[in-house]
Amino acid sequence: LERLNADKTDAGTQKATVNKPKRRLLPDHLHTIRIEHEPASTQCACGCQLRRIGEDVSEKLHFRPAQFYKEQHVRGKWVCDQCDTLTQQAMPAYVIDKGIASPELLSHVLVSKYADHLPLYRQRLIYQRAGIELSRSTLSDWIGRCGVELEPLANALKEVVLQQRVLHADETPVTIMRMGENNKKPKKGYVWAYATTQYNPVQAVIYDFQDSRSGQHAEEFLKGWQGYLVCDDYSGYKARFKSGQVIEVGCMAHARRKFHELHVTGKSQVAEQALVLIQKLYAIEAELRKKTDGTAEDRREYRQQHSQPVMQQLYEWLNQHHLIVPSSSPTAKAINYTLKRWPALSRYLDDGNLPICNNWVENQMRPWALGRKNWLFAGSLRSGQRAANIMTLIQSAKLNGLDPYAYLSDVLKRLPTHKVTQIEELLPHCWKPKSN
Repeated sequence: LERLNADKTDAGTQKATVNKPKRRLLPDHLHTIRIEHEPASTQCACGCQLRRIGEDVSEKLHFRPAQFYKEQHVRGKWVCDQCDTLTQQAMPAYVIDKGIASPELLSHVLVSKYADHLPLYRQRLIYQRAGIELSRSTLSDWIGRCGVELEPLANALKEVVLQQRVLHADETPVTIMRMGENNKKPKKGYVWAYATTQYNPVQAVIYDFQDSRSGQHAEEFLKGWQGYLVCDDYSGYKARFKSGQVIEVGCMAHARRKFHELHVTGKSQVAEQALVLIQKLYAIEAELRKKTDGTAEDRREYRQQHSQPVMQQLYEWLNQHHLIVPSSSPTAKAINYTLKRWPALSRYLDDGNLPICNNWVENQMRPWALGRKNWLFAGSLRSGQRAANIMTLIQSAKLNGLDPYAYLSDVLKRLPTHKVTQIEELLPHCWKPKSN
């Protein structure tokens, strides 16, 4: 306890450095319009000619609303006067054949809904202001068609993810409005997320939309996969751990949350002591993230040197207070939760490829949480699965630093004629814009 208080005192004596925010320069890649402001006359009041000695430049960020325009495809008809043979160039292949939507418009609708969380009725109003009438049913049909066409890409990305040795897993509820023609009662569906770690050169997340939180969905998704699974204490993953093919990696953030809730509600006088130690562990991880060129072995050695002593200190604290606090108290429950999962929680110390917690994939669930507040529900299980295909590609594109609109526009343009055997070229971590 004395060591904890000493560390806390040292941290408190450090003065926080308050940096005044600096105005960011506008990016160089923006199109620039130069507007010159010069005197109406270069004649001085004294009668002499003025001489220009320099200039001051100030910049304003301008915005031009998005515009619709018609793209007319004119195919000339050519005939041979000798043999009457008629020749005409074929139309390019499109994701929605004979439809009016270009790949760019389809991409805009998808990104607006699943990245910017704009429900279709809001998109419709935005298009109306531009003088374009598109019904919600039309927009919904476009999304459904794209979800089907993008499914092979989502499945190919799933295969790549299941080749990785370490995965995160999490799940979150999404309401399903209609499960059948005669059943209009809402049902709670679930999105299951499986993501590669932030240490992996392959950055991807797979969303698996299902009609329940049953562990059979995780069992089916991970069937045959062997490796380390980072997750919370949800029982749905336990079957995979019992098989021996999957090794559990605990989430320190969940253990911390137990003590944090007790601390902020004032239900425990000792919870803060556990929080101080856990905060030390996260401070060490923050230092590791700064070492961007470090290898897995570098991380393992650093953790053994710095994190292992703190973990030992935390373990001793847990065991000591386990004997002191009343067994039925909230503090005892938090301690028991952490001790019960200790092997899984401490596993990251011995492998630099393993993360300290599951926050990485929980962050990938935020788009679904924001979506629930805007488009509210999935119309059916199948529409939820199509949405999961689209969200998989959009979020994985963002993880790879891509602009989702540019990525989907290009993919939807190339997909109809792209070879199935080369589909990996269109996956977010492999994608490169097609050169003209």
